[in-house]
Formats: sequence, structure tokens, C-alpha cells
Amino acid sequence: MTSTSTHSRAGEHPFASGLVVFASVMLIVVGALDFCRGIMGIARDEVFVTTPNYVFRFDLTAWGWLHLIFGAFAVVVGIGLMTPSTWARVGGIGLSALLIIINFLSLPYFPLWSLIAIAIYGAVIWALCVVKSAED
Repeated sequence: MTSTSTHSRAGEHPFASGLVVFASVMLIVVGALDFCRGIMGIARDEVFVTTPNYVFRFDLTAWGWLHLIFGAFAVVVGIGLMTPSTWARVGGIGLSALLIIINFLSLPYFPLWSLIAIAIYGAVIWALCVVKSAED
């Protein structure tokens, strides 16, 4: 009687495909929320609280455009992650890193959401980095 092992190869996470789905869904959701935040910044920049003595001083409408554009990119890359494509994984890691920086710089304008978004984008980077590609 032979036994079949359900364990994966050494070093491979058994939930690896689930991590890509997690990263994809989170990029789509958080990207859509960043897109909405961008619309708020463009339409009504008085929605955001301003900090007069912050080191990085930018126009709030410019922040709105940044969040709108990169939020839309995050949604597109998140949809691209639904297919096993290397460009989407590399793009997801790079875009998440860039969005972490953008959200860090916008901390004084929307602090709670910026911290939450930084944590989620960090989890997306982790999820996309630990997954083995289909070629491995």
C-alpha cells in the first residue's frame, strides 16, 4: 500500500496561490479606495486636514491626482494578478512600494487611512515576494 503525501516541496508554501489571490484582491480594493480618495482630494480638498508646519508641503489637489492615478494603476495590476503573469507580480511589488511612499508623505492629511494603506501595501509586497513563480 503506497501512501501519497499531501505535503509540498521543501521551501514551497502550500497556500502560495492563495497569497497571490490575497494580493490581487487587496490591490483592487485598496486601489479603488485610493482612487476615491483622489477624487475627494480633487473635488474638495478641504475634506483633508492640513498641517501647516509639515516638512513635505504639497497642494492637496496634487495629492488627489497622485492617489487617483496610482489607485487606478493598482486596480489594473490587481486584475492582472488574477492571471499568472510575471509583469503583474513585478508591477504589484513596485507599485505597492511606490504607494507606501505616497501614503507616508500624505500622513498629515489623512493619517489613519494612510497608516492602514501602508500596512496593506506591505502585506501585498510580502505576499508577492514569498510566492514561487510557475516557472520554478
